Amino acid sequence: MNLQERDKKHLWHPLKQHQTHPDSLGIVKAKGCILTDEKGNEYIDAISSWYTCMFGHCNDFITSRVYQQMQTLDQIMFSDFTHEPAVKLSEELIKILPKNQNRIFFNDNGSTAVEASIKMALQYYFNKGEKRSTFIAFENGFHGDTFGAMSVSGLSAYNGPFEDFLMDIKRIPVPNGKNNDEILSQLKEIISKNDIAGFIYEPLVQGAAGMKIHEAADLNEILKYLKNKNILTIADEVMTGFGKTGNNFASDEIATKPDIICLSKALTGGLVPMAITSCTEEIYSTFLSNDIAKGFFHCHTYSANPIACSAALATIELLQTKEIQDSIEFISNAHKTFEDKIKQHSKVASTRCKGVILAIDLKTNANRYGSLRDELLKYFMEDGVFLRPLGNTIYIQPPYVITEKQLKKVYTTIEKVLDIF
Repeated sequence: MNLQERDKKHLWHPLKQHQTHPDSLGIVKAKGCILTDEKGNEYIDAISSWYTCMFGHCNDFITSRVYQQMQTLDQIMFSDFTHEPAVKLSEELIKILPKNQNRIFFNDNGSTAVEASIKMALQYYFNKGEKRSTFIAFENGFHGDTFGAMSVSGLSAYNGPFEDFLMDIKRIPVPNGKNNDEILSQLKEIISKNDIAGFIYEPLVQGAAGMKIHEAADLNEILKYLKNKNILTIADEVMTGFGKTGNNFASDEIATKPDIICLSKALTGGLVPMAITSCTEEIYSTFLSNDIAKGFFHCHTYSANPIACSAALATIELLQTKEIQDSIEFISNAHKTFEDKIKQHSKVASTRCKGVILAIDLKTNANRYGSLRDELLKYFMEDGVFLRPLGNTIYIQPPYVITEKQLKKVYTTIEKVLDIF
C-alpha cells in the first residue's frame, strides 16, 4: 500500500475538505528546489513550501550546522537555562533587525509568535496601570490560527465558525495610494471611542489575501500617526521576513519602525519549527518589577530549542552571503521581466511584484474561485511545477537557490496553463 492510501486511514490534513479531496500526494525526497514523489516524479517547489525553505530543501550548509549541534545539546528548558545557540542567535538577529529592536522572545511558529505579541501589547499597558483591550488590523489580513492570531486576522474563510468567540478588532482598509486621508479619519474615530492596545499589520505584502501589495510611504503615514497616539505597532513579518521583499525585512523599507516584530517560516530555512517575537527595550522594561505578576508568563516547551537556533544561525549567515543576495536580485529582476510579459495576456486581470514575490490575478467569475484553484493546481503538478493558487491568484515565491532553467520552467508552465484554462 502506498503512502497516499496509508495516509487516508488515520491522518487529518490542514486546510482541506477530506470529503471532496481525500488524496494527498506522497513526497519521499526534497533537495534544493525539487520535490520527488513516491513514483519518482519531480516537481519544482515554486512557493518554497509555504515560504519556509527559501534556501532550498535539505540545504547542506544548514543541515551540517544542525548535525553538529545535535551531537552537543538537543533540548533544554529555557526558563531556567540558556545556551550558546540562543545567545548567539539573539546577537546575530539584533544586528539585522530594525535598529529599535533589542529583545528576543522565542515561540514555536508564526501563530504563536503573533499570540505572544498580542499578549505583550496587552500586558505592556496593564503593567503601566492602563487597561486596553482592542486592536486595530487591516481588512483581509492573516496572522495565524490560534485564537489571538485568528482574532486579528480578517479572512472569514479561516475564521467563520469562531467569529463569535474572538477579541474585539477594529479593521481599516489597506492603503492604496488614494485612501490615506480616509484611513487616518477612521483611525481618529476608532481611537476616540476605544482603548487601543495595538495595530498589527503585514508590512507591504498581505500573503493569504492573495499577495496584495501596498506602498511603504502609505503604510509609514499610518504607523507614524499611531505612534504619535501612543499605540503599539506590531509587524507580522512571518511571511515577508528574511529577504523575500528584497530587504532583510519589509520593515527596513518603512521609516517608522514597529515596536514588536513577529518572525517564523524562513527563520530556520524550513528545516525545523521555530518563531520569534522581538520588541524594543522600552516594552521589555515594563515587565521588570519586584512584583512577579508583572513578568511575562508565556512559555513554549521547545522555546529556544538549540537545534532550531543552530538552523536559524545558519540561515542568517547564508542570507548575508553575496551568492544569496545576488540570487534575490536575479529572481526579482526575472519576475519583473515576466510580469511585463504576462500582464498583456487576455486571461490576466492584474499583476504585482515585490522582491521574489510575483502574483498574477486571473479574470474569472468569483463563484469559480474554489474550483479554479483545484484545476490550476492539477495542471501545474502535471507539468512538474508546484504552485498553490490563492483563489484566482497565482503566486510565485521560489527558493533563492532556484536556477535560471528552473525559473524559466515555472514561467513557461504558467503561460501554458493560461492558454488552456
